[in-house]
Amino acid sequence: MRFILKGLVIAWLFSSHLAFLSAGEAPASSAMALKTVTLNVRNMDCPMCRITIRKALEKVAGVKEAEVDYETKTARVTFDPAATTVEALTRATLDAGYPSALKSE
Repeated sequence: MRFILKGLVIAWLFSSHLAFLSAGEAPASSAMALKTVTLNVRNMDCPMCRITIRKALEKVAGVKEAEVDYETKTARVTFDPAATTVEALTRATLDAGYPSALKSE
């Protein structure tokens, strides 16, 4: 049963890709619309805190990647600005117990 389901999913994905090609359009590159910011994060007192912060950020709609560094007390977040904001990111870390702010470059 699992094999059949995988086959159906693969066939659907393949046909969806062919539909884009037959329409003369290439799939839109969402990477061009992504934005990356660095947040200064407070209250990190152990290396395990970074896991909690990363998970909180990854739950925000539009977040594609979150990397948290305990040594520098920062979080580097790549997200779709059409789906979320820096304010939503800082609210997510605050709700997890770690206040943050946009790092000025």
